Amino acid sequence: MITGEIKNKIDGIWTTLWTEGNTNPLTNIEQLTYLLFIKGLDENELRKEKDAAFLGLKHTGIFSEMPSDLTDIQKEHWPKMRWTQFKQLPAEEMHQVMIATIFPFIKTLGGKEDSAFSKYMKDASFMINKPATLQKVVTALDSIPMEDRDTQGDIYEYLLSKLQTSGTNGQFRTPRHIINMIVELIKPTPEDTIIDPAMGSAGFLVSASEYLRKNHSNLFLVEGLKEHFHKYMFYGNDMDTTMLRIGAMNMMLHGVDAPNIEYRDSLSEDNNEEEKYTLVLANPPFKGSLDYDSVSNDLLKVAKTKKTELLFLSLILRILKPGGRAAVIVPDGVLFGSTTAHKTIRKEIIDNNKLEAIISMPSGVFKPYAGVSTAVMIFTKTGTGGTDNVWFYDMKSDGYSLDDKRVIISENDIPDILQRYNNLEKEKNNSRKDKSFFVNRQELAENDYDLSIGLYIEKDIVIPDLDSYETIFERVQNRNKRIVQDIDLMEGFFNE
Repeated sequence: MITGEIKNKIDGIWTTLWTEGNTNPLTNIEQLTYLLFIKGLDENELRKEKDAAFLGLKHTGIFSEMPSDLTDIQKEHWPKMRWTQFKQLPAEEMHQVMIATIFPFIKTLGGKEDSAFSKYMKDASFMINKPATLQKVVTALDSIPMEDRDTQGDIYEYLLSKLQTSGTNGQFRTPRHIINMIVELIKPTPEDTIIDPAMGSAGFLVSASEYLRKNHSNLFLVEGLKEHFHKYMFYGNDMDTTMLRIGAMNMMLHGVDAPNIEYRDSLSEDNNEEEKYTLVLANPPFKGSLDYDSVSNDLLKVAKTKKTELLFLSLILRILKPGGRAAVIVPDGVLFGSTTAHKTIRKEIIDNNKLEAIISMPSGVFKPYAGVSTAVMIFTKTGTGGTDNVWFYDMKSDGYSLDDKRVIISENDIPDILQRYNNLEKEKNNSRKDKSFFVNRQELAENDYDLSIGLYIEKDIVIPDLDSYETIFERVQNRNKRIVQDIDLMEGFFNE
């Protein structure tokens, strides 16, 4: 977690941009991300230069050789492009160097026009228009320590959290601690090929990359794994070019050189991918409804529906390789919906594949965006069945209050979820009154494949202590006496 001091500095930067007139949170995040990216490029180059000098090797980096196609003014600016020099420039010159040289340079990332970053930077604009504002922001960013990868990620995540203040952007951000929980449950491997078909800011992909760095020390030592990590492991689709830019930069700031990020409607006929990935991590759009004509026919064959949350489950089954795994956040309606499409997709996952777990989350997890109750579905594509017993967990708290403020609290089920899921053998004899328990496939089928945890929880029926017969009889006699007395009083009143 970042400290209050760092948050205050970021809030100050936010206020500076807001005061200039940049009131769109998404735009401000973009502008700050460009500057973070420039800072990160220089820091990475400094580390590489230091390592090369220590080993007595020659290092040729992105700033080593001046491109031949620069204009005269860009050639003049070239020595000032690196953050260590750029941050010291006077306001007017700093703004000129950014507009004329640095921004055009990073838009093509030094000529690598096929990179995800460059692809979605082509239409980007630098929108900090006042030199004095730029200088204030650069000075403030430079004072924030970002050498540690976790701190850098926390800072970026805090920036993304600013989306919640807008209320009009429509961006639905998955809380980072929920993403990290899901990634720790699914445990990506160095050989995986991972996709988020509705990636947004690439939170799931970033978390997966960080998990691999922390848990697989041989990731960059085994031949082929390093190249796989940087070029062939991570895939993401989205239909918002701004989020694609932010997602691409987010991945690169977290050390993934060439993520495969595409502008694509994952549910459309244009997406013909099949059995390509070994792992899907996703929080697909809720409450969406599409026309049949705009949806791939292959998806409608599984379950004819217009609901995006069901179509994405059909898509995931299609794009996973046999043996591939998925961890997906779904609204509770997916678990108990009574339409034919709802039942069909649940039956497909349970009968023809292997449903492993349902983790029911409280309705406040996605506040202030929405109060919908959700669950995490974890399953493996087999095509031949395999569901035996499904593990259910009833999460009551995620470590934050479940109101719009979402402040940190002591109650947190996430460590318990991780501990129990990693020791499922010990869960087999759990009572249905426990926080977690198993339900067998036959019972699920008998209940129309309903996956709502409330249907299977056993609750203690509290029978109140009853008075003795004599006490109850005496109480009735006393009430009758009072009724007779009241009648006598009323008769006396009317007879006067």
